[in-house]
Amino acid sequence: MKHLALLLTLLAAPALAQDDPAVAARAAAEALVQAQEQLDEADSARDRVAALTTTVRAYEDGLAALREGLRRVSIRELELSQALQAQEGEISRLLGALMTIGQSDAPTLALHPSGPTGTARAGMLLSDVTPALATQAAALRADLEEVAALRQMQEEAVTRLTEGLSGVQQARTELSQAIDERQDLPRRFTEDPVRTAILIAGTETLEEFAAGLGQMTEDEAQGSLPSITDRKGYLPLPAPGEILRGAGERDAAGVQRPGVVIGTAPRALVTIPTAATIRYVGPLLDYGLVTILEPQADLLIVLAGLAEVYGRAGQVLPAGSPVGMMGGQMPTTDAVLSQSGEEGGAELTETLYMEVREGDDPVDPLTWFSTDKDDA
Repeated sequence: MKHLALLLTLLAAPALAQDDPAVAARAAAEALVQAQEQLDEADSARDRVAALTTTVRAYEDGLAALREGLRRVSIRELELSQALQAQEGEISRLLGALMTIGQSDAPTLALHPSGPTGTARAGMLLSDVTPALATQAAALRADLEEVAALRQMQEEAVTRLTEGLSGVQQARTELSQAIDERQDLPRRFTEDPVRTAILIAGTETLEEFAAGLGQMTEDEAQGSLPSITDRKGYLPLPAPGEILRGAGERDAAGVQRPGVVIGTAPRALVTIPTAATIRYVGPLLDYGLVTILEPQADLLIVLAGLAEVYGRAGQVLPAGSPVGMMGGQMPTTDAVLSQSGEEGGAELTETLYMEVREGDDPVDPLTWFSTDKDDA
């Protein structure tokens, strides 16, 4: 009976270790817990906008990591389930062999029709077979444990996802309110709304509009922010995502533009990597809502395609400040779980257009900004 007991022990033992997908998913869930703690602490922060910006990004990173972790968990569980299903016959034979060995009495095992020599040979064969059966049982136990652990991870993720999706929405709402209430930002100039309206009405291209930006101001302070030339090529993208179309590449309609298109998640927060003056904020041509930033003299960063924009023309924003938010709908918990087995990147459904102009000329934004692939 000791061999049957060995099998039952192997099958019933608690999981010794988690596979990497489950570890990654649990780490992401913990990141969401920490983001909630940050949200609770943001109310007492001196710079509430900065604290809430950090909190929103923490939620976004945690949710993205949890989606990726669940994707890997689902793929791994499917692989294991299919493998176990394919081995169903082999597993039945393995259980039958071990049960037969375990239920056989020792005297019976010792007897052989050929006498003592045959009995010795049979014993040698049995001693060879038993460890192999035990090894197979151990492998089976490990697979069953892993499937159980992965399914438990998915169940736990439902709670974390629900809390995370609710928390990021709350953080975004509080951030919008904090930006509206903010009164401590310096202003380099006051926008002349009449001149702005005239310029927009007489503009047909972004180039024309950018060239006329200086005509829209009143009482502009002399000088500019410190140069950021030493950071050229190292600025982080304004929103987490992937470059979908490079500078000068034609889109599906054949339109060619000098900026890049960044794929982002729905409702992604858009921030600036360096201090900058807001030169313009609002709707423009066919670009949708646009923010034009001036981090240094003769350098403009154009961000277009936002669903919400923050700030007012003339304000000087510190590095890391939020300037807008992407559109789209946040996925529900059920939607995230139903998509968890799909390939990564499916959640990048929104597009942010970014253009960089040096003087009067557009340049490839990736000469100023880096991507994750650049850092790899």
